[in-house]
Amino acid sequence: MKKTIVVSAVNFFEGGPLTILKECLEYLSENMSDHYRIIALVHDKSLLNVCNIEYVDYKKSRKNWAYRLYYEYIHFFFVSRRLKPYLWLSLHDITPNVDADIRAVYCHNPSPFYPFSLRSFLFSYQVALFSLFYKYLYRINIRKNTFVIVQQNWIRDAFQKMYGIRNVVVAYPSAQQITSAPSCPANNAKTIFFYPAFPRVFKNIETVAEAAKLLYVQGRTDFEVILTVNGEENKYARHVVANYKDIPTISFVGLKSRDEVITMYRQVDALIFSSKLETWGLPISEFKAFNKPMLLPDLPYAHETIGDFDQVKFYDPDDSLQLAACMQGFMDRLLVYDGNRRVEVQEPFAQDWKQLFDLLLGGKLMANAPNA
Repeated sequence: MKKTIVVSAVNFFEGGPLTILKECLEYLSENMSDHYRIIALVHDKSLLNVCNIEYVDYKKSRKNWAYRLYYEYIHFFFVSRRLKPYLWLSLHDITPNVDADIRAVYCHNPSPFYPFSLRSFLFSYQVALFSLFYKYLYRINIRKNTFVIVQQNWIRDAFQKMYGIRNVVVAYPSAQQITSAPSCPANNAKTIFFYPAFPRVFKNIETVAEAAKLLYVQGRTDFEVILTVNGEENKYARHVVANYKDIPTISFVGLKSRDEVITMYRQVDALIFSSKLETWGLPISEFKAFNKPMLLPDLPYAHETIGDFDQVKFYDPDDSLQLAACMQGFMDRLLVYDGNRRVEVQEPFAQDWKQLFDLLLGGKLMANAPNA
């Protein structure tokens, strides 16, 4: 009789999280379904079309947190007793109350490690409270896991310090390949900088806008900064647009689809990515394929995400004046790049789904690295 693998992702319904779920199930379908029974607990199975998978819908999971917590801490216990899984993999942060030979949780929300200020709280008190909530939600049952999975080495260090655990695996997300060949230099009449980001406080958009303002006040008009906000998204977006809408070198273009963003990658001259908190930083990985320059915050996630790359300049994410100087140096072809080299990640480390599941199904890490 086949052993059972349960993948729980009842809160995923769009964007990057849904992509992670699809990639996970595709790997299991292609490589593990001959030897394991694969069961996926999902929000809506109509969003997925991976074969060799048994799906169970939980369409109430997103109605409110009461349903979500009920599923994770009560209902799934009885599901696990019935299915008797060899591996239970929770892809969305919460360590459920389940019975399984091997238990693993994939933690991809870094918000507990962001030092929210009063200013951040005023812009988005829900996000600040949610961050505090997640700090304690992560703690529940975390020591019952055989594996805790994170995307970068800095997050592993943070988990180890905050929760006193040692069984943390770094698993790099699969790169979303851009199939079109990288473009040649843009050769625009103006130098175009691009910062694609949804307007959340930690995305630090105002630092980029302020740098553009500083350059404009100094008389520079030979550039454009494109920001993917328009002021209608939330309170923070309204604040940024209200303060910088009169700067003609800033274009507020609103949110764009991934295909539209990739088209813009081809057209622009350089990427600015100013976020203070990321589990990965997908635009950095995507833009790297075009071999164009990047201005990035001097933070651990940015160094780890970009890996080996020469045309990168790091700056203090709180220093608009420093960013403006970097932008001016780039426009004048005087910028001296810092360059970057790949971070050497210690074991346990998985570079793809194969390495991750080889590690999970071995189930040996907890014995080798006890939490005590």
